[in-house]
Amino acid sequence: MSGVSRRYGRTLALDNVSLTLGPGEILAVLGASGCGKSTLLRLIAGLDAPDGGEIAFGDRRVAGRGRNAPPASRGVGLMFQDYALFPHLTVLANVRFGLAHLRGADARDIARERLDQVGLAHRADSYPGTLSGGEAQRVALARALAPRPRVLLLDEPFSNLDAGTRERVRADTLAVLRRDGIGAILVTHDAAEAVACADRIVLMHRGRIVQSGSAEALYAAPATPFAARALGEIIEIPGRAVDGHVATPLGTLPRPDAVPEGAVKVCLRPEAIRLGPAGAGVPARILGRAFAGPRLRLDIAVAGLGAPLRLDLPPEAVPGEQVGIELLPGRAHVFPLPDGVQVLSDCN
Repeated sequence: MSGVSRRYGRTLALDNVSLTLGPGEILAVLGASGCGKSTLLRLIAGLDAPDGGEIAFGDRRVAGRGRNAPPASRGVGLMFQDYALFPHLTVLANVRFGLAHLRGADARDIARERLDQVGLAHRADSYPGTLSGGEAQRVALARALAPRPRVLLLDEPFSNLDAGTRERVRADTLAVLRRDGIGAILVTHDAAEAVACADRIVLMHRGRIVQSGSAEALYAAPATPFAARALGEIIEIPGRAVDGHVATPLGTLPRPDAVPEGAVKVCLRPEAIRLGPAGAGVPARILGRAFAGPRLRLDIAVAGLGAPLRLDLPPEAVPGEQVGIELLPGRAHVFPLPDGVQVLSDCN
């Protein structure tokens, strides 16, 4: 996919998006509702046509420059969150649905093989209305894989399942994809799911790709505050870059070479903040604490911050009501603020 755009009226759903998928790669497209994730899948599947750019599978262009190949010719499997099973057909007939080009016996054998792969051969003669949510999703997976697609597209496929079932079905799905070497694009708004499933994650925001890479790379080196928030909890504080350092209410950090002098936003992972006894680091006071399983949820007052700092820490890491805060520089991310945005607290 190269330079693909799609507009609906005044809404630019996709804005010059370029994307690659390697053989057997599992790619997660992560973003909030309305960022363009589902539009991306519809264009790849051939259910919609791009306004600009091209889509190709290998050397074969399927969309763009006046061409828009029909979905059936693209070799793409689809798996949706609502399963989309035909209620009047048996499980076996649902899986056979995409195999109309094969002889009856061949189609039946492939459908049974796929059902066996997802552990549902014994439900071949059942109807969708008798299946649990997890079973229905596995039937949908078997149906999507029956024609042996080159790419499987998954649009929030596990979001309707309860937590325990979701993890089991997700693991089953990944096992089948890995075993058969099928490339897949998983659309999700759940960062934990993207991290658990994908070889590579693409972050989308307002129709554009913000950043892509492995989960570890995105977590360790986010390109923007949005990217930092997408891959885990962060604490945002104001700062000011001056000379070779960044001054913040929680202490001083080295100034990254790419950050100009002036107002900045500092994004901290929770592990970037260390509590010590009073007198060590920036003085702070614990305002309140709440039980959160094996950890304590703390509200901490720090001069220069407009609101209490909230941290979850093990009880043994909290030395008392008066504490000192230290920053670990390697786990802090500093971003320049756009022109005209003011820092609300004094970080001199």
